[in-house]
Amino acid sequence: MTKNEGVHRTVTMRDVAREAGVSVSTVSHVVNNTGARIGQEARERVRRAIDKLGYRPNALAKNLVTGSSRFLGLVADAIASTPFAGQIIHGAQEEAWRHGYVLLVANTDGNEAAEASAISMMLEHKVRGILYSTWYHREVKLPAALAGSDTVLVNCYSPQGEVPAVVPDEVNGGHDATRMLLSEGHRRVAFLNTRALSPAREGRLRGYRRALEDFGLVFDPARVVDVQPDQEGGYAAVGEILALGATAVFCHNDRVAMGLYDGLRDRGLRVPDDLSVVGFDNQEVIAAHLQPPLSTVALPHDELGRHGVRVLLGIEEAEQTGRLEVNCPPVPRRSIVAATRR
Repeated sequence: MTKNEGVHRTVTMRDVAREAGVSVSTVSHVVNNTGARIGQEARERVRRAIDKLGYRPNALAKNLVTGSSRFLGLVADAIASTPFAGQIIHGAQEEAWRHGYVLLVANTDGNEAAEASAISMMLEHKVRGILYSTWYHREVKLPAALAGSDTVLVNCYSPQGEVPAVVPDEVNGGHDATRMLLSEGHRRVAFLNTRALSPAREGRLRGYRRALEDFGLVFDPARVVDVQPDQEGGYAAVGEILALGATAVFCHNDRVAMGLYDGLRDRGLRVPDDLSVVGFDNQEVIAAHLQPPLSTVALPHDELGRHGVRVLLGIEEAEQTGRLEVNCPPVPRRSIVAATRR
């Protein structure tokens, strides 16, 4: 056996051209489907030669010819370390695969230098476009490195609206959360909102007010209590909620609801017998395992990723505002009881 016998050798365009009896440029035009005027008989010879020799196009070289690839990029600030770890990535990845693309993911932990480097790397690989995502819904300044590239923001938005954004529908989410309580006959419904300025704070409050209006109720600002958006915030608010005479509470998120549960239990009170409670987020490690399990509204992270890919590929369009708002579905469990049963 000679030195090279038994060693696999990559089949080149030149090999295909020699087998088909055509020029290398003809093979290149057929492989890259450039639209050049190549006779049908020559095309067939090239295809037969490709099949016979097992030729596989060089993906990077093809990218240079076509100006793009079958890659999509996703750059995230801290998405892989949040309680919703990987849900946006999972949705985007599955949707990308469905349309014949592979997702390249970079988690930058908010480091601007790492972010710029990741975007540069993706652009060097001729990605079809880039999804730029944050771990909570907020306003962002578009990174300079994204200038000139096809970009869609996911779970965030730019106030200038330079690029499309896919975000949760906070208003309808807040409306549906409040409606879950009103539909059970509750009329003294309090809202534990976050102190932190954010689209979630403003949107969920608007939804709460809209639900009250739908039921012919007058908005009472005294029933809106601003707290820290965590377990301690919910725990600290118990006394104020009870003083308001509320029979039900909509909490800004599931962590606030968990704190409310703890505070009620320490006072010898129970959910939902003494107070019906609804959260927001559907953070399942909390909501599904509280006793009783917490009724809540889901943040649709998986769907945000899917819609982001569809907008990036032009399959779906954002509204005239430049934002596509994704529905936050209610998740009823056992933390609500009809007001007539109290």
